[in-house]
Amino acid sequence: MTTQTATTQSLPPGNFGLPFIGETIAFLRDKDFVNKRNEKYGSVFKTRLFGKPTIVFKGEKATQFILTNENKYFTSSWPRSIRILLGPLSLTIQTGHEHKQRRKLLAQAFKPRALSSYIETMEEITQKFLTSWEKQQYLSWYPQLRNYTFDIAFQLFVGLENGSQTQLRHLFETWSNGLFSIPISLPWTKFGRALNCRNKILNQLDQIIKERQNRSDPGNDALGTLMKAEDEEGNKLSVDELKDQILLLLFAGHETLTSGLTSFCMLMAQHPEILQKVREEQEQFSTSEPVTLESLKQMTYLEQILQEVLRLIPPVGGVFREVTEDCEFNGYFIPKGWNVLCQINQTHQEETVYPKPQTYNPERFNPEQPYNPGKTYNYIPFGGGMRECLGKEFARLEMKLFAAHLVRNYQWELVPNQDTELTTVPVPRPRDGLKVKFEKIR
Repeated sequence: MTTQTATTQSLPPGNFGLPFIGETIAFLRDKDFVNKRNEKYGSVFKTRLFGKPTIVFKGEKATQFILTNENKYFTSSWPRSIRILLGPLSLTIQTGHEHKQRRKLLAQAFKPRALSSYIETMEEITQKFLTSWEKQQYLSWYPQLRNYTFDIAFQLFVGLENGSQTQLRHLFETWSNGLFSIPISLPWTKFGRALNCRNKILNQLDQIIKERQNRSDPGNDALGTLMKAEDEEGNKLSVDELKDQILLLLFAGHETLTSGLTSFCMLMAQHPEILQKVREEQEQFSTSEPVTLESLKQMTYLEQILQEVLRLIPPVGGVFREVTEDCEFNGYFIPKGWNVLCQINQTHQEETVYPKPQTYNPERFNPEQPYNPGKTYNYIPFGGGMRECLGKEFARLEMKLFAAHLVRNYQWELVPNQDTELTTVPVPRPRDGLKVKFEKIR
C-alpha cells in the first residue's frame, strides 16, 4: 500500500488550525471533536495535534492497517506530555527490538499462574470495599472505585497495602491528570504539577525497590517478578527502568480499570433487565466455593456484558503512531514524519457493525451469533497488534471478579438530578462522579 508518486494533493481533507498548537485545545476540551470532523470530512481527516500534523482514522480496515504495520510504516508515538510523564524507559515509549524484549519480561507478571495468585488478594480487597459502601449507603462511586483499583494495583504490583490512604494516591491523581496537557513545565501548569508528582512517585518507588533488593527473595508480586526476570541474554531490568515500567503498570491497572468499572456500574443501573439476567447467571455458581480462572470463564453472559461496556465506553479513546515511511491507505497519502491517530471509540460506533451503536446491547457479543465483532478489528478496547494492552487479562480478571461479587449480593440505584454525561480526559467518567444509593440484597 506504499506509494512513491503521491503528492500533497492526495492528503485527506481537514484543517490544521492555529500555528503549532493546531486544534489541540479543541481536541482536549470537546468530546465531540472527532465526531464533528467525521461528519464534515468523512472517516479520514487531517489536523494538527500536540504540535504535529496528524491524520485521524476510524474503522476496521484502517485500524488493522495501522496496528499491524508496526515497525514497517508506523512506530509508537504519543504526545510529548505523555512521553515525558510516563518516562523514556516505559514500555509504551520503547520501540523495535527493545520493546519486543521488554514486553516479554513484563508479560511474566500477567501469565495465568500469576493471575491465579492475584485472585485471593483481589477478593479480600473487593469484600472490604463492598462492606464499606454498604455502611455508607449513599456515595459518589467514581472516586470510591478509584480507591478500590488503586488499592488492588498497589498491593499486587508493589506490595503496598491500603495505597489509597497514602500520599501516593494524591500524587498519582495529579500526575495522571497531566498526561494529556500542553507540556509547559511551570509550577502552576497542569503539566508542571504532574511532572513534580512524577518525581515524587519515582522517589518512593526507588525506596521500595531498594528495600526489596536487600531481601533474599524480592517477592511474587509484579515488582518481585520483574526484579527476578531476565531476558534471553541474562540481562535484568535496571532500577530506573523498573520504576518507569511499574509506573506504567500502576496507571494501566488503575485509571483505565476505574473507568471501565464505573461504566459497568452506571450501565447496570440504567438497564435493570440486563442486571437481572446476569444475577440469574450468577445463581449457577456456589458462593461457598472460591472463585477461579476456570469458574470466571464459565460466566459467559457476564463476559458479554463487560465486552459491551468496553465497546460503548472504551477507557482509551485512541492510539497514536508516528509514520516512519511514506505510505498510502484508501487513496490517501500518509507522509513520513506525521502522526496518525487510530480512533477506538469511533470505530466502536460503526453502524454497519453495531446497529443502533449508542444503545447498550450485550447480545452483540453472544457467542452463538454467526458474526462476533469481538474477534475483529471492529472491537479494540485493548488496542491490537504487537502493542495490544499487556495487562488485558489482568483487567478482564479484575472487572469480572468485581462484577460477580457486586451483582450477587448488592443493589444500587442512581441518585436523581445528577449529571451522568461523560467527561473523557484522561479517561471517561460521569461528571458528577456517579452518585448512588447502595445496599445489600436482603
